[in-house]
Amino acid sequence: MALWQGKSNRKPSGGRYLHSQKKRKFEIGSEPIEVTLGTEKHKIIRGRGGNTKVKALIAEYANVVDPRKKKTQKVKITSVLENPANPHYVRRNVVTKGALVETEIGKARITSRPGQNGIVNAVLVK
Repeated sequence: MALWQGKSNRKPSGGRYLHSQKKRKFEIGSEPIEVTLGTEKHKIIRGRGGNTKVKALIAEYANVVDPRKKKTQKVKITSVLENPANPHYVRRNVVTKGALVETEIGKARITSRPGQNGIVNAVLVK
């Protein structure tokens, strides 16, 4: 089911808007993708104007920045420790922006949007 991102049917007062047009294809959105841990898997989406977007479905590695050493390295994610987006995401190992994950070099906070960017970037937390 597609998400419609057009104007609301209701005014702030609760009254109805009388629309001058029907729903249009350029107003549809997409369902949110919940990126889990496992063997890497991506999905390429054709966007408006023929542009492409890479969405991560399953993530295994993260590009982790160490702020002290100013170095970035690709490390494996072992588990999700905390996720402020939804407490149930921790059990299911769903990775979103702001999630705290356990990596091979320590705890890291996710700074990218894997479901939108197709890549997992993180900053090491001491």
